[in-house]
Amino acid sequence: MKTIKNLLFLLTFSLVAFNCSSDDDNSTDDGGDTNELIQKSGILTENETWTSNNIYQLNGKVVVNDGITLTIEAGTIIKGAEGLESLASALVVDQGGKIMAEGTASNPIIMTSVLDNITYGETTGTNLDINDSGLWGGLIILGRAPISVSGDVETAQIEGIPATEPYGQYGGSIANDNSGTYKYISVRHGGITIGSDNEINGVTFGGVGSGTTVDNIEVVSNQDDGFEWFGGTVNATNLITWGNGDDGLDADQAWSGTVNNAIVILGSESGSALELDGPEGSVATEAGYTFNDITLIGNTSTSNYIADCRDGLIANLNNILVYNFGSESTVRISGADSQTEFSNDRIAFSNWEIVLPTGIALTDIIEADADAAKFTDNATGIANASAATKGANTTVFGWTYAASQNAF
Repeated sequence: MKTIKNLLFLLTFSLVAFNCSSDDDNSTDDGGDTNELIQKSGILTENETWTSNNIYQLNGKVVVNDGITLTIEAGTIIKGAEGLESLASALVVDQGGKIMAEGTASNPIIMTSVLDNITYGETTGTNLDINDSGLWGGLIILGRAPISVSGDVETAQIEGIPATEPYGQYGGSIANDNSGTYKYISVRHGGITIGSDNEINGVTFGGVGSGTTVDNIEVVSNQDDGFEWFGGTVNATNLITWGNGDDGLDADQAWSGTVNNAIVILGSESGSALELDGPEGSVATEAGYTFNDITLIGNTSTSNYIADCRDGLIANLNNILVYNFGSESTVRISGADSQTEFSNDRIAFSNWEIVLPTGIALTDIIEADADAAKFTDNATGIANASAATKGANTTVFGWTYAASQNAF
């Protein structure tokens, strides 16, 4: 009898120990039971699936390692914990890693702050708004596509990740590199500070290749830029950023992709709608990018740049609608290197429509040392936004938080 009792005790103890065990970050399936808060941290070293019946909390950086795939189901909610500098939370896809995140218009994937009271099955919370930013980090995607940096080196360390970490490199020579699929994702209330004048963008693309799919992504109330590209070749469709603390769309280091259909909605603390930089390396690494069908909505209380064209960029800016900017907002061709590219038609504007502030002419919008007609001949002043024939197709953004708040 004593032996039987001992066996029963051991069996009971084993079951209790199993059920009370902590979450394993390397588990192949982190679906858990329904309505669990699952804590995540560190580097993922096995494939995982995050499911919509749970909420996932990022404690510090959660890194999808080289060779690992993280699958995120439509409707999944991910929340970043509080923490500054090295403790800032973010979801990072390292070189060679992939996220397969295929949300839908009715079930988008939400990435937000742990302070957001959004819960299972919801698409919006009730306690945070456009004024709440910098509460966690953001989404950082790193690939092996070409970049242009000083010295023409192939790789660099991405901003937002300390150089002391074993991850964070981006760049290479694989133009069609594939970092996964990102569809119908809303990234909210991020951009936490990690150092002096160093915050994390809503979505950062570092050397991301053209094999990556980016479609229907929203950034709301990010303390730094909405979207930023550091080199790479990735293309994107249907992007929207609202209330960014710095720039809306920011391109650097000879990114050579295309954005089709996007909206930038500036807030009272925003920087430029478009901050467009050129290559940082030699002529051998230069490349250009294209923006098609873009709507830029300013904030009349500020003097933000509509577009700040810098550092000898090469770009095509086509079918752009501009409205609600202040009387001092301009399209600036900044520096002799950018002026040269503008004069040589390697910064090209076509089919712009601008709702001009009272007393402002098209010639007041362009800030260039020469050849202003290359802009004004390709732009038209219109009475109001409802008269526009250019810009984004806004109907595709009905799924977004910005649409639910009548931001456009």
